[in-house]
Amino acid sequence: MGTIIKEIQDALDALSIPEKAAFFPKFFKTGEGEYGEGDVFLGVKVPDQRTVAKEYFQKISLEDLGGLLSSKYHEHRLTALFMLIYKFEKTKDPKIKDEIVVFYLDNLKYVNNWDLVDSTCYKILGRYAFENQREDLLANLSASDEMWHKRIAVVGTMYYIKKGKFELTKEFVTNNLKHPHDLMHKANGWLLREMGQKNEEELLNYLNTYYKEMPRTCLRYAIEKLDEEVRQDYLKGRI
Repeated sequence: MGTIIKEIQDALDALSIPEKAAFFPKFFKTGEGEYGEGDVFLGVKVPDQRTVAKEYFQKISLEDLGGLLSSKYHEHRLTALFMLIYKFEKTKDPKIKDEIVVFYLDNLKYVNNWDLVDSTCYKILGRYAFENQREDLLANLSASDEMWHKRIAVVGTMYYIKKGKFELTKEFVTNNLKHPHDLMHKANGWLLREMGQKNEEELLNYLNTYYKEMPRTCLRYAIEKLDEEVRQDYLKGRI
C-alpha cells in the first residue's frame, strides 16, 4: 500500500462516526440480495469525505487512486471518486482528461452504489462525452446488462440537460423504461424531472407519449415539479 493511500485512509478513519457506520448499511441496502449487498462502511459523512478529497487530490497519482478506489470500504471509494472529479475539473490538459476518463471506465466495477454513480458520472463521463462528441461512451453503457452501467449512462446525461440538450436523456430513458429495478425507475424519473425543470414542454411531450407505460415510481419522480392539477391528470390517466 502506498504511503499516501494510508494517509487518506487514516484521515477518513479519524472522521468515522460509529452511529453512521451502523446506519449506512441499512440506508444503502447492503443485506443479502439487496442492491448494495456486501458493502462496508466506516461511517464518514460526505462533507468530511469532500474535505479529505480536496486536501489530497493534487498529491495522489491515478495509480494510487486506483488502490483506494478498489477498497472494500464505501467511503474510500467515494473519496477516491471525489478526488477524480477534482482532478478532472482542475486540469486543462486534454490528454490528462483522456486518461481520467479511461481510468473511470476501467474501474466501473467499483462505482457500484447509487451515490457513487450519481456523484460522479455526469461530472466526469457526461461532461467529457458532451465536450468531445463521444455520446457512444454513454450509449454503450446504456446498452449494458449491468444495472449500474445503465444508471451511469442516464445520469451522465445530466450534463447534457444542463446545456439544454435532451435527446440523449430521452433515448436512454426510453430504452430502459421497463427495466425491472426500482433504482432505474428512480433515475429515469429524476432525469426527466430535470429535463422538465429546464424545458417543461419537452417533458410534457415525452410524458404524453410514454406516461401510461412508465413504472409508477418513474412517473412520480418525473412529474414531481409540475402543477398539482397536471400531476393528478397524469397520475389518474386523464391525459
